[in-house]
Amino acid sequence: MRIKCPYCGWRSIEEFTVRGEVPPPRPAEDADTGEFVDYVYIDQNTRGRTREHWQHTGGCRMWLIVERDTVSHEIFSVIDAREVA
Repeated sequence: MRIKCPYCGWRSIEEFTVRGEVPPPRPAEDADTGEFVDYVYIDQNTRGRTREHWQHTGGCRMWLIVERDTVSHEIFSVIDAREVA
């Protein structure tokens, strides 16, 4: 499998390290305890299309957000994580 890094172009997946899914938005400060427990401890572990943090460790070392299908491994988009923050 190959990923198109926005800075380095097409690269082999071995150059990348995956951190995990992009977490959902943090609950509001006045949210109940249950919402915070879910936010901190419950992983989404989505089957299908998901967004994940990846680092191009074997190249530019930039953090990226990769949108891909966890079943077929099809990659839909790759963007710099700073663009989302």
